[in-house]
Amino acid sequence: MTGLLLDQVSVGALTGVSLAVPAGRVVCVSGPSGSGKSRLLRAAADLEPHGGEISLNGTSQGAVPAHQWRRQVVMVPADSQWWFDEVSAHFPEGAGERLPAALGFPADVMAWSVSRLSSGERQRLALWRALALEPQALLLDEPTANLDGDSTLNIENWLLDEIQRQQIATLWVAHDPAQIRRVADAHYRIRGTALEPEHGSD
Repeated sequence: MTGLLLDQVSVGALTGVSLAVPAGRVVCVSGPSGSGKSRLLRAAADLEPHGGEISLNGTSQGAVPAHQWRRQVVMVPADSQWWFDEVSAHFPEGAGERLPAALGFPADVMAWSVSRLSSGERQRLALWRALALEPQALLLDEPTANLDGDSTLNIENWLLDEIQRQQIATLWVAHDPAQIRRVADAHYRIRGTALEPEHGSD
């Protein structure tokens, strides 16, 4: 299978998580606060110790240096990290010329200071920053949590187009049932210490 594969992964209280995320598909994970959704993403990104096996397109996580793995399996956390004063310093050269209209920014956003960005603006730019790396797998932790309704729909549509176009295996943590219905090819929910298919998802 091309895509991201979790086999009997254990992290925190979660145990025995087995999950296939095919290339170009979106698998949503939901569950109560504190149930381990974000830790599962961090394990998939090789940011947190875990049991079991995780592989990408047949290559084991353990066979790849962590920094190389994270360029292929890119996580967008709920609170994005910014290290430099200017937006452009976080992007590959020329990224400003490819600014997606769906993000809703003016052309000069690359010259902005990070400190002037709202939480929603940071979230949208963090998604673009991740996609600019052309990852093979994408780990999204409630990527539209800070956005209003119209922005959420625009970002969803843009993300789904890019996921299809680039054939990115996407593991998407979400809490909104309506969003899950719109974006998910499959939906799993954390119940206790296990991850279970929700409502007949494969």
